[in-house]
Amino acid sequence: MLSTFHGLEAARRAMMAQQAALYTTGHNIANANTEGYTRQRVQLRPTPPFPTPGLNRPNIPGQMGTGVEAASVERVREYFLDVQYRGENSKLGYWEARADAVAKMEDIMNEPSDSGLAKTMDQFWQALQDLSTHPENEGARSVVRQRGLAVAETFHYLSNSLAQIREDIGAQIGVAVTEINSLVDQIRALNERIAEIEPNGYLPNDLYDERDRLIDRLSTFVDLQVEKHPVGGNSLPAAEGTYDVYIVNGNEKVYLVQGRTAATLSFPDGHDVDGDGAKETPPTTGVGNIAIGGNTLTFSALPNGKLRGLMEGYGYQAGTDAGGQPIVKGLYPDMLTNLDQLAYTFGTLFNAVHEQGYGLNGSTGVSFFAGLDQVNGAAKTIKLADAVNDLANIAAATKNNESGNGNNAINLANVRSLLLSQPSAALLDGLSVDLQALNLPLSSGTVETNYQGWIGQLGVDGEQANRMKHNSDILRQSVEEKRQSVSSVSLDEEMMNMIKFQHAYNAAARQITVVDEMLDKIINGMGVVGR
Repeated sequence: MLSTFHGLEAARRAMMAQQAALYTTGHNIANANTEGYTRQRVQLRPTPPFPTPGLNRPNIPGQMGTGVEAASVERVREYFLDVQYRGENSKLGYWEARADAVAKMEDIMNEPSDSGLAKTMDQFWQALQDLSTHPENEGARSVVRQRGLAVAETFHYLSNSLAQIREDIGAQIGVAVTEINSLVDQIRALNERIAEIEPNGYLPNDLYDERDRLIDRLSTFVDLQVEKHPVGGNSLPAAEGTYDVYIVNGNEKVYLVQGRTAATLSFPDGHDVDGDGAKETPPTTGVGNIAIGGNTLTFSALPNGKLRGLMEGYGYQAGTDAGGQPIVKGLYPDMLTNLDQLAYTFGTLFNAVHEQGYGLNGSTGVSFFAGLDQVNGAAKTIKLADAVNDLANIAAATKNNESGNGNNAINLANVRSLLLSQPSAALLDGLSVDLQALNLPLSSGTVETNYQGWIGQLGVDGEQANRMKHNSDILRQSVEEKRQSVSSVSLDEEMMNMIKFQHAYNAAARQITVVDEMLDKIINGMGVVGR
């Protein structure tokens, strides 16, 4: 038979369950503006009915409900949207890093403008044209020398500025790697705490939120994947367990976090910036191998993310040359190499023409530029030869002792348009340049068109990076809006829940009052016979 106090117990359980729901609603409202917070809800379920099935069950009309209980407090979150968000976040991180690197390079190159290398060289060519009409004019010769000096100094400025920005990107890589290692260690610590709590039958929802927030942040740097692993014990079905966070390298998983252990990301041949033993900054030659715990990744295996974007700007090793030296590719190394090749080709070719001419004092075989011993670093070392400090040594004439002969100045001005792909180039007055013998690093187009092509490609790269950054941001925002529509706190909805749970709580309290009145009638209003 049913207990006399059955109704009281059912109402008490209802009050406790609705009270738990009210507390959870209050927790949601309190964290409405907390970053990374996921709204929670109480899962209510009926308690086991009375009686339980059996041969000795009491003879009553049927099973009677015994009330309700708060089974668990769970997060309202859709895992698939998390996967989508992190994928788009990685793409955005990559394109943001690339767009920023290209924008800084565009600022340095400053083309087209009145102060870029193209304009400076145009002024140099124009000074040579002016000299050809007034080859004996000291003023015209001085202008040629000053314009030549301006060209050399512009090469120095561009090379030094690009090298400095590249060094800054290397420092950014160091900061990024330090942050990645910090995030990975924090995720490991949260896994450890969660693994201690879940076997006791609890759901550490706030720890789940913090772990997901850290993984979202980590996805900015690398495109990662997450696997869930149950911890066992008395864990509830809704328990999320520990997370394994890894990068896919072909068919291999390279783990950043695996349960309660974490890997450290570093560069085997790099530099330890903060003195913790890990080498955060890659070597100056460029990114080679990337060490993650006991595993090694090459740059090509590194997935999308801000880290890859920074490394592409800084430079990565793409094999070795015939001498065993690393071949470094990347946004800034490529442009620095292009400038070195341009400076060497321009200076060497100009010297080859200049040395065939004659100065006012009859000098010949004089170089106009110096500091061109090798291609590598030529943009930093190119300078005016000491001989041209004497303006009379500027070889404007093709023949000696011919007053007014400025044909070699015309030959020098035409250096800008000499086709580098031909074996030799014919000049005025029967002179020529053996281009094949000069062994120039640029072997197609002209000095001018090569530079124009690089600047054009830089503009295309910048436009693409900004476009992809914009598209990735839109896609990430779209996924984030969907995720927030599921997981974020709606104050309107929570106020409705508050009223709903409050009315249910009041009704349960009223139920206790009704049962109390029934019991009062039974106890105090019955059994008065014999008084």
